[in-house]
Amino acid sequence: MKIKIKKYKKVRSTNDIALKLIKKNVSKPTLITTEKQTNGRGRIGKKWVSNKGNLFISLFFKFDQKKITFKQFAVLNAFLIKKVISKTVSKKIKIKWPNDLLFNRLKFCGILQEVIKFDDFDYLIVGIGLNTNIVPQNKSFKSTSLKNILSKKINNQLILKNIQITYEKFLKQIDKLSFSDLKQIYK
Repeated sequence: MKIKIKKYKKVRSTNDIALKLIKKNVSKPTLITTEKQTNGRGRIGKKWVSNKGNLFISLFFKFDQKKITFKQFAVLNAFLIKKVISKTVSKKIKIKWPNDLLFNRLKFCGILQEVIKFDDFDYLIVGIGLNTNIVPQNKSFKSTSLKNILSKKINNQLILKNIQITYEKFLKQIDKLSFSDLKQIYK
């Protein structure tokens, strides 16, 4: 299943753009990315510090909660992003459940899931904040960037393309495979 990409220079939040697109009847899987977010958010109303130079993405698609639940998607999304990043970073990446990726106990990625019901369909919005080149200053936790881990500048477009390809493959599989099968594939 092909995922359309929409690129922006600056938005309040990529998840907000996803919500607007869904409400405008965009029903095909879509990936939104921006160079800068002015009001990025994390779980439980927390702010996501969005420094220019990092990667900010929201991806949305229709889903059936009877087949794979919201909580099961939280597990799968963490595994999917870890798998994509592991192609770039061969070092040990840990998942801090339910939505953070860490290297040496330093956070470099956060994942925010939201569900919206529109026209009798459930849509899952997966927001991904990835510190690729800049380490944000945050008082609530210690963070790092992929650039610091690898000691080289990160190509955001390459990671974006890998995320797109991985999710296109994943979206083809979710109708055919169970949660357990998918978990084994992406774990």
